[in-house]
Amino acid sequence: MNPTPTVWSGSWVAERLGVELSGDDTLTDMLGLALRRNPKRAHLLVSNVLGKHVPQSPAVVYGHGVALGRRVRELLGDEEAAAAVVLGYAETATGLGHSVADGLYLAPYLHSTRRPVPGVARAGGFEESHSHATSHLLLPEDPALLVGDGPLVLVDDEFSTGNTVLNTIRDLHERYPRSRYVVVALVDMRSPADAARLADFAREIGARVDLVAAASGTVRLPAGVLEKGRALVAHHEPTTPDGTAADAPGAPIRSGRIEVRWPHGLPDGGRHGFTPAHRARLERALPAMAARVAEALPADARRVLVLGFEELMYAPLRLARELEQVVTAEVRYSTTTRSPVLAVDDPGYAIRSRIVFPAHDDPADGPGERYAYNVAGGGFDAVVAVVDSVADTPELHAPDGLLALLGEHSPHVLLAVVPSYVPEPLYVPASCEERSAMLSEPLRGPAFSSYAPDEVGWLLQDLSDVTLEAPTEEREEAIQSGGAHYAESLPVEYQPSAQYQELFHQALDASAARLARAVGVVTETVIAERSPRPVLVSLARAGTPVGVLMRRWARFRHGLDLPHYAVSIVRGRGIDANALRWLAAHHDLQDVVFVDGWTGKGAITRELADAVREFEEAEGITGFDPEIAVLADPGACVRTYGTREDFLIPSACLNSTVSGLISRTVLRADLVGPHDYHGAKFYRELAGSDLSVAFLDAVSARFPEVADPVAAAVKELAAADRTPSWAGWAAVERISEEYGIHDVNLVKPGVGETTRVLLRRVPWKILARSGAGPDLDHVRLLAEQRGVPVEEVDELPYTCVGLIHPQYTRGATGADGRAVTV
Repeated sequence: MNPTPTVWSGSWVAERLGVELSGDDTLTDMLGLALRRNPKRAHLLVSNVLGKHVPQSPAVVYGHGVALGRRVRELLGDEEAAAAVVLGYAETATGLGHSVADGLYLAPYLHSTRRPVPGVARAGGFEESHSHATSHLLLPEDPALLVGDGPLVLVDDEFSTGNTVLNTIRDLHERYPRSRYVVVALVDMRSPADAARLADFAREIGARVDLVAAASGTVRLPAGVLEKGRALVAHHEPTTPDGTAADAPGAPIRSGRIEVRWPHGLPDGGRHGFTPAHRARLERALPAMAARVAEALPADARRVLVLGFEELMYAPLRLARELEQVVTAEVRYSTTTRSPVLAVDDPGYAIRSRIVFPAHDDPADGPGERYAYNVAGGGFDAVVAVVDSVADTPELHAPDGLLALLGEHSPHVLLAVVPSYVPEPLYVPASCEERSAMLSEPLRGPAFSSYAPDEVGWLLQDLSDVTLEAPTEEREEAIQSGGAHYAESLPVEYQPSAQYQELFHQALDASAARLARAVGVVTETVIAERSPRPVLVSLARAGTPVGVLMRRWARFRHGLDLPHYAVSIVRGRGIDANALRWLAAHHDLQDVVFVDGWTGKGAITRELADAVREFEEAEGITGFDPEIAVLADPGACVRTYGTREDFLIPSACLNSTVSGLISRTVLRADLVGPHDYHGAKFYRELAGSDLSVAFLDAVSARFPEVADPVAAAVKELAAADRTPSWAGWAAVERISEEYGIHDVNLVKPGVGETTRVLLRRVPWKILARSGAGPDLDHVRLLAEQRGVPVEEVDELPYTCVGLIHPQYTRGATGADGRAVTV
């Protein structure tokens, strides 16, 4: 039943639909044509070298992918190849993409998937417009896999319209921008218009896009092809799932399980990433695994099929390729699929037969039919079905399951199960009962935050998989109307322009020594006056970079390795009581020192004092000192500070990208129960823009040069009267009345708080002290970008003050009441 060499396996469709294939001489050797039940595209280009629908020599299948990978390496050069990441498309190109990565040799590999995996955060996704099943997920174990500016190599079996690639690049470029992409396909079948569209898109995003293909050509589709295709499918669709007679009726069927002994912990493919180290480990294990398969085959087998399973293409391909080298039988390789294709037993048609069976991996989109093509009638003496352990289910072994149906077409059916690789969860929340009995340990980087694990422990719960972001205008309206608290949602993370980022770096260069001095002063004051071995508890998230810097100073100056934790405090709701319970259970409360970045009008200072008092009264646990230690205290609200100047602390310029990629904290009843910590999100997808560690390193590098000035300043400070005057609060009350706001919560004093207003809220106007210098450059830029007026004011106690629009509605933001451009 195999087509003779003189008959092209696309001629049946071409004659009946009028479809024309033109291009390279090798095109018709590589491709046949079939019809499919798909409302978006009637025809299917069936690859003869992919190993999906047509059983093929594994050497041919693997060789095509490796050859393409080597061409990509030649294109990029070794340096860029080592920085590249290869991305393959589910389901048909998962094995091809992995083979390309093998040819490239130096790069890790990831393939998209349609199988959600609990506990693995999504790093992206995209749509494949013409596919039978469209939604692709990207689920790398390492969140940083897609981060970086090295080339992204995208691999698909065919490049037809280019829509899939455009969708992918568009989604990933927004999250992980880079300057170069390479598109790899077995065949490039784009029209000139589609080719021009991709070139225009590349210019639009400012990236280079190269194309590498084994063959190229075009498909000409006549008018009405969809309707004609549907009519042909309806006419030829069999009345039973598989109209092909058994190959050997009445023959005894022998089946069994092969223990291939897949290496423990080795990924079964690229669903969660596959590195060059994984590749080396697999290469060492392949000979022994293939030998076990060979031992299980019947001695007289002349033709053997290794049958993979949907997205699981690479592992069975490599087993088949190794097997091909150690047995005398003819070895062929193909895989099952979820794509419905019409089967027509004609030499001029690419899909001669099909086996229809129920899905056996409990798919997320529910039960459905699955298919194995060109297996029935293939004359295979043995079939080795290779599945992952998720798919080794009762449905696989049922009377109407795949194994039983394979047994109708081959006398020997063997099953090899590869363990489904599931990454260790970054964070597994405890059950309610467990949380009641024992509070969770702190979260740490790199699983939660980009800080090193010893820099800070987060007494928070991970809400990274929950959508909490809302447009700034919607949040402001809900907050001011009383419909929602600000801690119940998150603002969309501000992505700074190149100009703004340059301002951040300029500010950091200019103020690093001043910051280092303030860090030293506040840390030395804490050690001298509060505890010789303090337990630093920063108020997330603005306080956390300061807590890390204080910890670094203590190590630099005294060799101390201080504990540091981050906890949540929410204005109007108080501090996280469960975090306080954990601290009380693990540390002497006399050593606990709360840390924040700066004071504005002192609202959080008062909030913390009230919250600690309420906690002690309710719990009967006493000993916390509610006084905050801050880097800067322009509001004169605390006794323990590094400076009372109101200057730019560069960590205020950005959001999560200078705070370990952690969001503001969240407190919402449906997400945070009575035994839960408050929540926050880890924005792993912003790793490419992360400046958190760079900020810390820039300040820490200045510690040696400020050591002597810090010692002198600490002596001065110890002798000074540091009694809080609350001058900032009085100034805020005055401004609130003078500007007709009548709500101190809408007046945000100081450089840090003003920056937050411009980044997260809906600003009305900015008050700037006359003559304020470079500390306000970033404020002026943000104000200009958002259309907010800056008003120069004499005798302002702060460098600047941000005013949130009172009685905000979505039509009022600027001083003139018109909407602000965000």
